[in-house]
Amino acid sequence: MVTTTPSARPTAKPSRPVGIKDSLSYRTFRAVNTVVLILVMLVTLYPFVNVIAQSFSAEGYIISGQVNLIPRGFNIETYKVVMADSMFWTNYKNTVIYTVVGTAIAMVLTTTFAYALSKKRLKGRTVFIGIAVFTMFFNGGLIPNYILINTLGMTNSIWAIVLPNAISIFNLLVMKAFFENLPEELEEAASVDGLTTYGIFGRIVLPLSKAVIATMILFYAVGFWNSWFQAFLYMDRAELYPVTVYLRNLIAGATNAASVSGGAGADGLAQVASNIQAVTIVLTVLPIVCLYPFLQKYFVSGVMLGSVKG
Repeated sequence: MVTTTPSARPTAKPSRPVGIKDSLSYRTFRAVNTVVLILVMLVTLYPFVNVIAQSFSAEGYIISGQVNLIPRGFNIETYKVVMADSMFWTNYKNTVIYTVVGTAIAMVLTTTFAYALSKKRLKGRTVFIGIAVFTMFFNGGLIPNYILINTLGMTNSIWAIVLPNAISIFNLLVMKAFFENLPEELEEAASVDGLTTYGIFGRIVLPLSKAVIATMILFYAVGFWNSWFQAFLYMDRAELYPVTVYLRNLIAGATNAASVSGGAGADGLAQVASNIQAVTIVLTVLPIVCLYPFLQKYFVSGVMLGSVKG
C-alpha cells in the first residue's frame, strides 16, 4: 500500500489592514467644526481672562478701560484688603461647611427619591411625580417661606440654607430618567443572589451611576457655593454669613469702611473700589474651578457598556 505525503502548503502572510480615507466632505466638516469650537472656546474664556486681568490691575487703567487680557499697572491692593480681614476667612469657612453639608444631604435625598420614582411598580408613583413637578412651577412665595423658616426655628442656622434647597426637581427628574435606563437584568440577578433593595441600590445601582452622580454633585455644589440670598434673608449675624454675602456687602458698600480699608488710605480705598467686583468673582469661582477637573473624568458616555452580556 502506497501512502502519499501531503505536500507542504505555503503559509499565507496576514494581509495588512487597508485604511479607509476620509471623504473630502468629512475632512471639510472636521476642519470647520474645529474652527468653530476653537472660536466658541475663545469667546467663553475671554470674560474670565478679562476679569482676572482687572483684578490685578491698577485703578487708573481700569477706570479708563485700558485693561483687556493682560493686567495693567500690576496691583494686589484689593486682594490684600479682602484677605487680611478675619471675617472673610470666617465666612469662607462657613461657605465650605454649607456647601459640603448641603450637597451631601441633597445627594442622599435626590438619589433615593429618584430611584424610588424610577420603579413602575411603586404605588402612587404618578402622584409623587406630579407633586414634584408641581413644585417646579408653583411655590408659596417669599413671605410664607420666611414665616415657615422662622416658625421652625431655623433662622441663624445652617438648616435655613441647606434644607429648603435640598432637592432640585430638575436634578431629580434627570436622575430618575437615568435610573429608568439601567438594565433590569442587573437588579434581577442581584436579587436572585440575595441582595435586598438597599443592597442593590448601594452595590449595583450607585457604582454604575458615577457619571450622573458626579454631575449632580457639581450642580448642587455650585448652587450652594454661589447662594447668598437665603443667608441674607434668614441670617442677621455676620459671623454666620457665607462668603458670597460678605463679598456682596463689599460690592454694595455695606461693610464698615475701616474693616474694608484695612488701614489703607484714600488711594487704597479708591483702588479697592475700582476692582472689588473682579476680585470677588475670582475668589468665589476659584474653588469650583479647582473642583471641576476631579469630576470631569466621569462626564463620559457609555458607562453601561459591557455591564450586561448578550
